[in-house]
Amino acid sequence: MSETTQDKPLKKIGTRGSKLATTQAGHVRDWITANGTPSELHIVTTAGDVNMAPVERIGVGVFTHALREALHERECDIAVHSFKDLPTAPDERFHLIVPTREDNREALIARDGLTLEQLPKGAKVGTSAPRRVSQLKALRPDLDIRPLRGNIETRMSYVTDGELDAVMLAYAGLVRAGYADRATEVFSPDVIMPAPAQGALAVEVNASDAELVNAVNSVSDAKAGLQAAGERAILRRLEAGCTAPVAATSVIDGDMITVHGGVFALDGSKQMVAAETGPLENAYDLGVKVAESLLEQGASEILDAS
Repeated sequence: MSETTQDKPLKKIGTRGSKLATTQAGHVRDWITANGTPSELHIVTTAGDVNMAPVERIGVGVFTHALREALHERECDIAVHSFKDLPTAPDERFHLIVPTREDNREALIARDGLTLEQLPKGAKVGTSAPRRVSQLKALRPDLDIRPLRGNIETRMSYVTDGELDAVMLAYAGLVRAGYADRATEVFSPDVIMPAPAQGALAVEVNASDAELVNAVNSVSDAKAGLQAAGERAILRRLEAGCTAPVAATSVIDGDMITVHGGVFALDGSKQMVAAETGPLENAYDLGVKVAESLLEQGASEILDAS
C-alpha cells in the first residue's frame, strides 16, 4: 500500500522566530504540504536575533548563516530566507528556489498618515539601511535619519510611541505580516529603488536530497527566480554586500526583462543608475552589464567610501 500524505513524517522548515519570518516560512509550509510534502516550522535562533547592533557592524549574512548551518547539520530539512539577506556567492551545498514573489517596493510608515513630502523639516526618520539612507537624503536632505533595528512591530512602535516621525520598511514584509494598511506611502521604484531581490524568498534544501529537491521545485516560480538572479548579479559584480548602498529592481514584459540598478552616495550627493533590457533567460548577464555600467560611472568611489 502506498504511503499517504498524512502518513509521511513531517519535514522541518528552519526559520527565524520573528512574526515576519514565521509567517513567510508558514506560507512555504502550506505550499509544500499542499503539494504532498507535509511540513512544520522549526525555529532557529540567529546571531542577528540576539545582537541588536546595526547589521553593517554585525556582518553580511548574519540572519542566514545559522539557518544554513542548521540545514547542513540536518537540524532542519528546509530553510526559508529573505533572499536579499543571503550572501551573493552561491553555496554548492544547497539547492535554492524562489517561490512567488511579493511586492518589492519600499514603504513609509509615518505619524498622522503623512507622506515623505509632507513630513516637516527635520523630521526624524528611522532606517539603518545605507541604500535607504542615501536615497532619502537625496530626496529630503533636511531629514534627521536615525538608526533602526528590531522586528516589524518594534520598528513601527517607534512611530506610534512618538520617538520617530516615520520609519522606512519593505512593503513585502508589511503585506506578509498583515500590516499593509500601516503604510502611509508606498514608493515607485523610480522614486526609491529597493534592495536587490526584495520581496523574494529563498528556499533551500541540501542538494544531495533528491526527494526534497523535488518537493521545493514544486513551489518554484521560474520568473521570480530569474528576476532575483538578475538583480543580485549587480551586487555580486560590484562585490558589494547586502548592506551596501546598492539598489536594484526589474520589470518583465512578455519574454523580455529590464534590470535596473543604482549606487548612491550616503550623503545623498551622488546617484548612479543604469538599466539593461534583454531576454528573460539572460537576466543574470543583464545584471552584470548593469553593474559594469555603474562601475564605468564611478560606482567604486562611492562603494569604497561607504
